[in-house]
Amino acid sequence: MEIFTLTITLASIFTILFAVKTYFPYFWMDVRYFCELLQIILKFLSRRRRTPCFFVVDRFLEQTATHPDRLFIVFENERYTFAQTDKRSNQFAQALQSQPGYVAGDTVALFMGNEPAFLFTWLALAKLGSPSALLNYNIRSKSLLHSFNCSGATVLIAAPELREAVEDVLPSLTQQGVTVLLMTDHCSTPGILSFTEKVNAALDSPIPCSVRSNVTLKSPASFIYTSGTTGLPKAAVVNQMRLLSSLAVLSSSGVSSKDVLYLNLPLYHTAGFIIGFIGSIDTGSTIVLRRKFSASQFWDDCRKHNVTVIQYIGEVMRYLCSVPMRENDKDHKVRLAIGNGIRAEVWREFIRRFGNVQIREFYASTEGNVGFVNYAGKIGAIGRVNFIHAKLFPFVLIQYDTERDEPVRSPDGLCVQARKGETGLLVSKITDFAPFEGYAQNEEQTERKRLRNVLKKGDLYFNSGDLMRIDHDNFIYFQDRVGDTFRWKGENVATTEVSDILTMWDCIKEANVYGVSVPGHEGRIGMAAVTLKEDTHFDGRKLYSHVTEYLPSYARPRFIRIQEAVEVTGTFKQMKVKLVGQGFDLGLIQDPLFILDDREKSYVTMTTEIYNSIISGNMKL
Repeated sequence: MEIFTLTITLASIFTILFAVKTYFPYFWMDVRYFCELLQIILKFLSRRRRTPCFFVVDRFLEQTATHPDRLFIVFENERYTFAQTDKRSNQFAQALQSQPGYVAGDTVALFMGNEPAFLFTWLALAKLGSPSALLNYNIRSKSLLHSFNCSGATVLIAAPELREAVEDVLPSLTQQGVTVLLMTDHCSTPGILSFTEKVNAALDSPIPCSVRSNVTLKSPASFIYTSGTTGLPKAAVVNQMRLLSSLAVLSSSGVSSKDVLYLNLPLYHTAGFIIGFIGSIDTGSTIVLRRKFSASQFWDDCRKHNVTVIQYIGEVMRYLCSVPMRENDKDHKVRLAIGNGIRAEVWREFIRRFGNVQIREFYASTEGNVGFVNYAGKIGAIGRVNFIHAKLFPFVLIQYDTERDEPVRSPDGLCVQARKGETGLLVSKITDFAPFEGYAQNEEQTERKRLRNVLKKGDLYFNSGDLMRIDHDNFIYFQDRVGDTFRWKGENVATTEVSDILTMWDCIKEANVYGVSVPGHEGRIGMAAVTLKEDTHFDGRKLYSHVTEYLPSYARPRFIRIQEAVEVTGTFKQMKVKLVGQGFDLGLIQDPLFILDDREKSYVTMTTEIYNSIISGNMKL
């Protein structure tokens, strides 16, 4: 009887397990994810309840106390342990406190590339309770000054190679009484103080916790810039609580202190700063820091430093797959790639080419209040939606009219939910647990990201500006961006800003800027349909000189289309849909068309030969 009962029990268990595997193939992955999510939330709540307030810098100090001799930063020929990093950041903090015009707690702008000084400075500011504004080192002139001013910073710390860019806006900074520090031993420019010599001479004694005693979890920790949908860069406010919750990004993906992370994404960028740097503080991993991404040297670096974890944005993976094949492509220790924006075909090619590396694709935005993780490894998806996730971070996909550039609403004024399998705009409910902090000193743009009366009267949601689709297996896929922003070379480009720059040129009357798709390339490349002023003619060489002076390379329009008039809607909005559809196809365009040529340093006439070369993939943009 006992044997019979045991047999029945085992048969039942086998049947249940078989049914689960057959009809619910992702069940155990979901369970594992739920457990991971629960651990993250409990750890976050535990840290949030600590007294006095617990911040990211406190986690760094914990790591330093526990593992002082563990290697933390590798940069070119330099090596820094946690203890050495701690002492060096103390020197930065001590030196900064002695500078005129600075008081602990003041916002400080960092205008620096990827180097240890960036990390030392950020840690120093965190110890002093000062928010940091992470300026994009590609911006210049008007954009640079605007980005600095909207953060409310009183001090600018810049890398020596950016001296000319600083000097360009120095009169305005001097007029505002800003303290400008250059990371060099000597500086002859009046109004700019050399900072490195002061750091080297400073004591490395610890900064008392009392210096940051007035900082709360709601205090700003950093300002990270995003182009968003319109205008100049906006400073997204990342408060201490948001940064504290970000500590778990790497650890939740299975990264530990034994891992070596390769960080070549810009530190001013959310991915490089929050995932690479902040995430490694929590895990105690070693960071191999590189100034800039290099596809040709990527795997050699990984082999040299025994890298186990890499970061990516979609373009990074495509660039790696575009490098000529080598016999040692699979000769490395990389086990995990974490990032966002990888296309399905690139994903497959990457695995085929470089071996069984786990791809941890996720979705998040700098200022957004919802994110997704593709923990199931479904190729092409940005994440998987589930009941628990939706309860913690309520979101919905709503129908969106791309022609009118606004959500579709029913007669009662509420938004219309997109059906499963249908593309819709991702909006997420703004709650105490999932807040939206907005943009510094820009209430107008903050309000534009708030969407009201979505599912019921009076509710409030965050407008992601991203079009998504959820399939019948509950995997979510990124489809496109709405509004006036396109993404190229891993950077968001605001068409309004580019349009403003173009119309600054004497010959251009109006400029309609948009992004167009290019076969074999991630994102959309810049194109502008322009009208010329009367009695002027198009000079490609002069326009090239103009755009290269004012715009970073990724924001420069690659194609210029000259029209007699810019088409507008009945409400005087520039029409882009038709233009985007035509792209740079000479078979569809009768207007004069030019392409940016860096070798000629000019915009040259677009020809059928050039067009065919781009379409065939022989010419890379």
